[in-house]
Amino acid sequence: QQQQQPQQQKGRRQQQQPRHSGVSSVAKSLLPARRRLRLDPASKLYFPYEPGKQVRSAIRIKNTSKSHVAFKFQTTEPKSCFMRPPGAILPPGESIIATVFKFVEHPENNEKQLDQKCKVKFKILSLKVKGSMEYVAELFDEQKDQVSVEQVLRVVFLDVERTCPQMEKLKRQLAEAEAALEARKKPPEDTGPRVVGEGLVIDEWKERRERYLARQQVGVDSV
Repeated sequence: QQQQQPQQQKGRRQQQQPRHSGVSSVAKSLLPARRRLRLDPASKLYFPYEPGKQVRSAIRIKNTSKSHVAFKFQTTEPKSCFMRPPGAILPPGESIIATVFKFVEHPENNEKQLDQKCKVKFKILSLKVKGSMEYVAELFDEQKDQVSVEQVLRVVFLDVERTCPQMEKLKRQLAEAEAALEARKKPPEDTGPRVVGEGLVIDEWKERRERYLARQQVGVDSV
């Protein structure tokens, strides 16, 4: 009986081992995917409340991973909202300030609706890509299994008649986004014709020509 007990215990341990491995794999599958981007603001888009006008918000998107990452905006109201850029590819450690445009409808009762929840939501998707490449939205359709939802952003309206930290930060981010856009629009500076470089090329051609003629002359003399 004493010999049978260790064998029975050993058999029980062997039967229990697969259960532990199965539980660990299930637990891993339930863990949230590691985020590739850092957003600022983290979960909200702040807009000035100006009914009847198109207003702007801004969000800084930074790639915190060790690989190139593509991001893409989605919204529940594509007819009244759009993003600039709608998506892009960020190298590791790089960041960009995206501008979000939204048309603010007039309230039905002509009262401010700052405290009421806005139904419009934005979603930022991310996708790990191999190295630097041109961004195309089809990347997210071709690799649906690898796409992660980084964040669902809620719209928050700010009173333009009152100063607050969120409004001041929004103004700074919008100014930075505009400056970056203007910098991208500027053509590269034309430094003019490089006379020195051309002269060096011509001088080198002359030297080669002279060496060639000298070799030809040596050949003639030897004959």
